[in-house]
Amino acid sequence: MFTSIFYYIAVFSTILFLVKIIIFYIFGGEAEVVSDFTTEFEMETSFDFLSVQSILAFFMGFGWIGLAGVSQWHLKPVPAIAIAVVFGLILMFSSAYLMFLIKKLNKRVVKNYAACVGKTAKAYTAFHPEGDGQIEVEVNGRLSIEKAVNTTQEEIEAFSEVKITDYKEKFYIEKI
Repeated sequence: MFTSIFYYIAVFSTILFLVKIIIFYIFGGEAEVVSDFTTEFEMETSFDFLSVQSILAFFMGFGWIGLAGVSQWHLKPVPAIAIAVVFGLILMFSSAYLMFLIKKLNKRVVKNYAACVGKTAKAYTAFHPEGDGQIEVEVNGRLSIEKAVNTTQEEIEAFSEVKITDYKEKFYIEKI
């Protein structure tokens, strides 16, 4: 009896999990089941412990390990259920944690170019008088290659130091 219960839970949750993956690949990451609940509560969505994916992971782990415990390891129902619940929770936490890490990858970094005004940078290309080129500048603590305009009548050689005088969609520089 317990063998068939574990088997049906495992197969059903695995099929739903595969359907969810197929929907994800067809429609992208924006496809999610939307429900209208009458209860309103606020919850931080950065760590979705009770998502569809983590619940399916729980039932997959619960079903397959429970089935293995009863049919392969010849455990009694209570220890098989206990092991299945523990393994299901491990898969549930793992799935939620992996989704949390994946969502962190989607973070957008806003570069503060205005903070670079008055600092020195390095000309990445040679600049003709009042000509365009590129500079190597530290923006938000990271080295970046950015577009720049020489505001002087002097030629600036590549890899020489320059001073950033202004920023308006490009850096405005002058030779030091």
